[in-house]
Amino acid sequence: MNQQPTDTQPIALIIEDNADQNLVFTMALKKAGYSTESLYNGTDAQQRLKEVIPHVVVLDLHMPDIDGNVILAQIRNDRRLTKVNVILATADAAFADALESQADLVLLKPVSFSQLSELADRFKKRVRKH
Repeated sequence: MNQQPTDTQPIALIIEDNADQNLVFTMALKKAGYSTESLYNGTDAQQRLKEVIPHVVVLDLHMPDIDGNVILAQIRNDRRLTKVNVILATADAAFADALESQADLVLLKPVSFSQLSELADRFKKRVRKH
């Protein structure tokens, strides 16, 4: 469910291994006006983050191959990605609490379509130049 970015749409990466949840996140972000790209494991996410500078990343903390906290650290330690908004999405409240200071927003699953769409729209209104 990837969509090519356009000049008018900021890019959102959805890094979530659950296909149903990934689809909900993708549709919510599309509704909020993002060009979306779905990634289903940590290895692909790490590679893609070396290639693009998204406006927002929705990041599941428990991912195959490489955990989300490692990907979050990669984002926060990469000078190219300093302005990326990161939304952590997890069912693990304790893990989320430990990483809350590194994220722009933490959502505990289940995350509703309307909740994510409205929150992502707020980020879109703050599009930053990279």
